[in-house]
Amino acid sequence: MPDFAPYAAKLGVSFKNLNLLVEALTHRSYLNENRGLISTHNERLEFLGDAVLELAVTHFLFLKFPQKDEGELTAYRASLVNTVSIAGVAETLGLNDMLLLSKGESKDTGRARQIILANAFEALLGAIYLDQGYDVVEAFLAKHLYEKIDGVIETRSWQDAKSHFQEVAQDKRGTTPSYKTLQEVGPDHNKQFTVGVFLKNDEIARGKGQSKQEAEQSAAQAALEKTGW
Repeated sequence: MPDFAPYAAKLGVSFKNLNLLVEALTHRSYLNENRGLISTHNERLEFLGDAVLELAVTHFLFLKFPQKDEGELTAYRASLVNTVSIAGVAETLGLNDMLLLSKGESKDTGRARQIILANAFEALLGAIYLDQGYDVVEAFLAKHLYEKIDGVIETRSWQDAKSHFQEVAQDKRGTTPSYKTLQEVGPDHNKQFTVGVFLKNDEIARGKGQSKQEAEQSAAQAALEKTGW
């Protein structure tokens, strides 16, 4: 098992109890292959960190945007704390190289690795909260997460693609997009849908997904990219 003191130094947190950091970075799968080395994985800390993260981000947004209503603040928060967002922060912090994983889990990439990283980031927040208190967690998030809000607003990533495309299409073209299923293939348990998004009779883009809703979102995102809206 590696020495976790350099990890704490890299994260910029002076842990009183370094075992909390070890626990935060230990995936359940590691215990199965290394019985006796560590007795606890990070899921309980993840549970705690998730709650701390939601409170801290809610407080930050409440103060930063005094004129925004509950709906917009909720959408902003969802964009800041979703799996992709916090997994990106975890990767920037170097958690990929710090995690204790089984040999199998260590080979995961894509969405599976994002989930592991996001969970570890929440567990890390839980560990910092227990060891250092809420104010230190807030300072940590202010340094590593809150700055992402400007990009969220600029790219409108707080708004789902269909809602965004509809809003802009109504503004620029005076029409509401419509969606049509163009193809449906595969067995019932593994369908794939191809959906086209139209402005009046003009097909703007297509998208695919394992449900019509997913395909429609994909089509709307493709339309936003194609039109540059």
